[in-house]
Amino acid sequence: MTSKLEQLRAMTTVVADTGDIEAVRRLKPVDCTTNPTIVLKALGTPAFADAVTEAVRWGQSQGGNREGVVSAVADRLAISVGAALAELVPGRVSTEVDADLSFDTEASIAKAREIVKAYDARGISRDRILIKLASTWEGIRAAEVLQKEGIDCNLTLLFNQAQAIACADAGVFLISPFVGRILDWHVKASGKTFTAEEDPGVLSVRAIYDYYKSNGINTIVMGASFRNTGEIEALAGCDRLTISPALLEELDAAEGTLERKLSPEKAAKVSPVKIDEKAFRWMLNEDAMATEKLSEGIRAFAKDLGSLRAMIDKELKAAA
Repeated sequence: MTSKLEQLRAMTTVVADTGDIEAVRRLKPVDCTTNPTIVLKALGTPAFADAVTEAVRWGQSQGGNREGVVSAVADRLAISVGAALAELVPGRVSTEVDADLSFDTEASIAKAREIVKAYDARGISRDRILIKLASTWEGIRAAEVLQKEGIDCNLTLLFNQAQAIACADAGVFLISPFVGRILDWHVKASGKTFTAEEDPGVLSVRAIYDYYKSNGINTIVMGASFRNTGEIEALAGCDRLTISPALLEELDAAEGTLERKLSPEKAAKVSPVKIDEKAFRWMLNEDAMATEKLSEGIRAFAKDLGSLRAMIDKELKAAA
């Protein structure tokens, strides 16, 4: 019998949420997504030992202050991870703008342009990459500018409808609503356990999917941050799903019929909503889960980016 992973591939574009080269070779996803946590983990593996050495040597040859050099080397290594993944997948690789720029529109735009230029220098065109930005008001505004320049964006750390609607209005290429982190918050807040059909993260993505499809919005919905395969199965048919290697392996080993849960034809009709900055900030403020998880996610990614920079600083000092 065909595995559930193969059945899922027939109705949803499967994306790997990893920097694990061997896992990508084995599981053959269409796209790959990365973030500072994934990049940091990947760079600690033997697969990227040479890339770290090369980047440190490159950093030694650069002028400027130490902080600027460390940041430049960190960017170079993130591109090295993305470039290695781009050699293995037929689709796109997502690379994230620094989390500490999440509330700075102009700096986010500038960083995104640098990322595109760095990939281009390695022979990887912009149609092979997605620029990841946090779904803050400032991040969404940055994406709006970048999309008009032909730079496709993946808006991450997305937890509620206000963020999704604002992204659609900005013409964003793809959004990554976080399923598991929404569940985490509700489990902690209520002490309850949830079935896949009751899962607040699953219900959030379904609501966003219905809004987009019933209003003719072309922005791709890519569910992310899964805690179990039940959540994934409950979103079968979603445009894309980005899944960790462990859960991909579990789906690959699972048999039985996978029912399609989402399709454009069956999307519930949802009336369009107009959102300006004032409405966006108020709707986010009124959603304790989204407010807390957005802030927490930015802090966590910024912390891992800081860890990467500290590692680079240590390597530069050792090589001096």
